[in-house]
Amino acid sequence: MKILLATSNAGKLREFNHAFEGSGISFIALADIENPPEVRETGETYEDNALLKALALAKHTGMPVVGEDSGIEIYAMPGELGVKSARFAGGRNYKEVNDIILERLKGNDNRACRYVSAIAYVDPESDREEIFRKTCEGTIYDRQAGENGFGYDPVFYVPEYGKTMAELPLRVKNLISHRALAIVELKLILDAR
Repeated sequence: MKILLATSNAGKLREFNHAFEGSGISFIALADIENPPEVRETGETYEDNALLKALALAKHTGMPVVGEDSGIEIYAMPGELGVKSARFAGGRNYKEVNDIILERLKGNDNRACRYVSAIAYVDPESDREEIFRKTCEGTIYDRQAGENGFGYDPVFYVPEYGKTMAELPLRVKNLISHRALAIVELKLILDAR
């Protein structure tokens, strides 16, 4: 079974396909379909944005679609990231964005943060809609570390493992991350179909 993942983010596509390896389910990305509509993330929550993408692309393609929206919430920077994480700091590359965060938190003892992921699954054939939200708690590290992962992973420190997300092997990240935990819920739904 092929499912459209409403993203052009190669890192997200890799995580989904890795999580479903051997299941008979594979994900394709926006680059694999003709003339995908541009869906603006105008929702106020991760769930809103995930569902906006999934509904628009299911209507466009007639395929089952997974929309996902995620972000980082840094408690010392309330309201600055969250659903706006991808647009934080004017769309600079993530290395620059992570440097800005590290500079902003310099000398701040409150480095608590969390990743949030919402997944929306829409199957136009059965009129099914499901939404899942999961989180992963961590802290902002004192520097960027690691080559794995993408986005904020080089500064998202996971205390239980003593490493940033970008230092963890993909098999570990795919057990503990916000997206991995939401994918577990998605698997339960797809296994029951």
